[in-house]
Amino acid sequence: MSLSREDVEKVSLLGRLRLTDAELDTMTSQLGRIVGYIETLSPLKTDDVQPMAHAFDLNNVFAEDIQGEHLPRPAALANAPKRDDECYRVPAVLGD
Repeated sequence: MSLSREDVEKVSLLGRLRLTDAELDTMTSQLGRIVGYIETLSPLKTDDVQPMAHAFDLNNVFAEDIQGEHLPRPAALANAPKRDDECYRVPAVLGD
């Protein structure tokens, strides 16, 4: 299966991307090479391969939550562009 320029235009439209003619040419070539590579994998027998969510079998990749030393408030606020004595100051998002 090869990709046509029209296929790439349709995908860019679905992705809400505005591509120039040069970008469309580049993307058509690059995506065509990707599809070509995937086609080289199609002869592989995958009937006995179990579907997986990740390439590695990882369980609980998070470190244990242990309380330790904390950063003093003045040091934590030192680089904030806007702050008061206790907090970061940010623009209101939800209104008043």
